[in-house]
Amino acid sequence: MGGGLGASALARATAQHGARVLVVEREERFRDRVRGEALSPWGVAEAKALGIHEFLATQCGNELRTWNIYLGGPEPLIARDLIETTPQRAGWLTFYHPAMQELVLEAAARAGAEVRRGARVLDVQPGRPPRVQIELDGRREEVEARLVVGADGRASMVRRAGQFSVTHDPDRLLFSGVLFENFPAPSDAAFHAVNPPMGRVALLFPQRGGRVRAYVGWHKDMREGRLQGAASLGHFIEEAVGIGVPTEFFTEARAAGPLATFDGAETWVDHPYRDGVALIGDAAATSDPTWGQGMSLTLRDARVLRDALLATDDWDTAGHAYAAEHDAYFARVHRADTWFADIFMDVGPAADARRERALPLILADPTRICDVPHSGPESPCDETARRRFFGEE
Repeated sequence: MGGGLGASALARATAQHGARVLVVEREERFRDRVRGEALSPWGVAEAKALGIHEFLATQCGNELRTWNIYLGGPEPLIARDLIETTPQRAGWLTFYHPAMQELVLEAAARAGAEVRRGARVLDVQPGRPPRVQIELDGRREEVEARLVVGADGRASMVRRAGQFSVTHDPDRLLFSGVLFENFPAPSDAAFHAVNPPMGRVALLFPQRGGRVRAYVGWHKDMREGRLQGAASLGHFIEEAVGIGVPTEFFTEARAAGPLATFDGAETWVDHPYRDGVALIGDAAATSDPTWGQGMSLTLRDARVLRDALLATDDWDTAGHAYAAEHDAYFARVHRADTWFADIFMDVGPAADARRERALPLILADPTRICDVPHSGPESPCDETARRRFFGEE
């Protein structure tokens, strides 16, 4: 249910192994929205494991080899060569999201998956077997399946119909983004500027052809209102420049898509499988978009569920195995995201004291930074790693 990155990658992978797969996607044509458009190095590794990396990289992708962090000045205080320093030997891979969706969904169809676009899922009934009610061109049909996979996003209808319980973090950060054309940022480097005392962050992810997806994030207590729609574009640029994005980047740039703001609070389902229904991607867990882990998590879900299904003919056992593994790696990503917000985005006297202790040590030795956002949930993120990140040894 859903035809985005996770659904299409999983559909392609399982169809290649002989499964009869139906993909139900409500959009007849994918359109631009504000969403993640960058795969971290560990997400690149998942794309390779699923067999979709090569055509993404060659047909719509742009590799960012360097990750530059700015703290108020014109020169990066940390400039990291990701290909040299990550276990995956990879940079971040950026792309225009609708182009990526079309490529992966087409690949699923070529692998043998049946794709129905412009279709709505009306109801999902967990069970053995689970059933789905679908509407297409005014006709309703009930489909019985061996497994239903909800890959229908953060407002998942499948999750709701399956009566999965959702847990929410408290509100803390807000994150806005917009696509620019004719934007002169270096094409091979991510731009990451932070203003910790003001609870601000700005990120630039260059794509092909002079396009850049620009983001601004802030602590909820440090700014009233949201940056939403064309009327807020000037405010977005003011925020970005105030955080450290060079003014000249915007001189000739023009918006090429909508401007929208999202809540950063993470949500998740504990054990996202029950009675023949599995959840993947944002339907299973939404990570704080400030730290860019969402699409990597989605591909990890697709790969882990694929592997579980291939390991046994008992797909109920496979679903539970997937859910248990998902809970473990999401917990590690969630923990790391929380640490990053504590260090770089929290506000107030306690946060300032935390940074006064940690930041000089980080600038002297950037390896103190928890590396989960780049290298993945297998990176150290235990109490020892936290104490080193926070300068509490």
